[in-house]
Amino acid sequence: MDEQEADRPATFREVLAVAEYRSLYAATVLSWIGDYFAKVAVAVLIFSDTGSALLSAAGFAVSYLPWVAGGPVLAALAERFPYRRVMIICDLVRAALVTLVAVPGLPLPVLLLLLVASSMLTPSFEAARSAMVAQLLTGDRYVLGLSLQNMSGQTAQVAGYAVGGLIAAVDPHVALLINAATFGVSALLLWRGVRARPPAMTRVRDRSLLAETGDGLRLVLGHPVMRPIALVVFSLVAIVIVPEVLAVAWSAELGGGSRTAGLLMAAIPVGNVIGGILTRMTEPARRLRLLRPLLLAAPLLLVPALARPPFVMVFLLMVGAGIANMVMAPLNGLFVSVLPGDFRARAFGIMQGGIQITLAVSVLAAGALAERFSVPIVVGAWAVCGLVLMGVAVRTWPGVEVIDAEVARAAERNRQTH
Repeated sequence: MDEQEADRPATFREVLAVAEYRSLYAATVLSWIGDYFAKVAVAVLIFSDTGSALLSAAGFAVSYLPWVAGGPVLAALAERFPYRRVMIICDLVRAALVTLVAVPGLPLPVLLLLLVASSMLTPSFEAARSAMVAQLLTGDRYVLGLSLQNMSGQTAQVAGYAVGGLIAAVDPHVALLINAATFGVSALLLWRGVRARPPAMTRVRDRSLLAETGDGLRLVLGHPVMRPIALVVFSLVAIVIVPEVLAVAWSAELGGGSRTAGLLMAAIPVGNVIGGILTRMTEPARRLRLLRPLLLAAPLLLVPALARPPFVMVFLLMVGAGIANMVMAPLNGLFVSVLPGDFRARAFGIMQGGIQITLAVSVLAAGALAERFSVPIVVGAWAVCGLVLMGVAVRTWPGVEVIDAEVARAAERNRQTH
């Protein structure tokens, strides 16, 4: 790639021109849609059998448990084996487990146990998938590939919940069987469309997964570039999730009903899609220059909630925060550029685990605060705290010299290990 090509943004056509990535992308989107089918189906199935909203919510939340309970350790497992093999095995086992969940009349404890077992495979699968994307796409194609996946993920969420809800209303067991089928098709796409590669960890190591996970933690949290990226990503996730999770209560305070609540819940995903399009239209160098302004923009756009704006303004502010979230793709691209190849799955597992824990803590904290204070005050005050945090992050952001040196160091290490 010459200098002129490096300075221009990649295109979605160039990303999808990579045949192996097409197969991985199709498998990923298919699995996402199936997962959302299953979440709706499980919630409906448990509630119809027990009449308990708490148990229904517990079934919905099971998928987040592995990340909180030990996601980084499970992700480290993916480093020991070829990524393609890890993903195919996870898909096939999940297909079998979800098929068992779809058996009518299954006792609730058995159903929940099968769901937990299926979810325990997610960290290894997602870590392998994230690491494989970094193998298949390089340079700005990688950044745009992430943006494409983000937009597709938001669309899959809306479509999966909507269509899954319709199917589950007729028969939730059918929705679960569809989910099992998506895992099977995903495995087939990976087997046929992605070539086999050796494991990233080429040296034999007589060490435990905990020790290898510790190596990954020390690398990420001790690195002069990866550490600040991790901190701002976790902070950004904590900032944008609060207005979304409180959307129903906020709609009620605005005098709206379920329709306005749905619009508010969709506002940040809509902004994310717009941000993905803007990422495609922005040159790589400009994206890096926009990092600091966008990191400040996300919380800043939510501070006006303190003034209790009307619904239209709330919707636009949330869309704006979602657009500012476009910073995630270049941050991820920068993270990969300084990351040694034999640490990819572990590092992605650590980041995903941190994100999931941050989401859980933020949701619980926001819900507790909203019990005592009005939603606009909670959202606005939370955003003020986030703005202070981002202000510190921007002031202490590593300089260009530090970033360039770490990029060169990672590139040299990757050349030596391949």
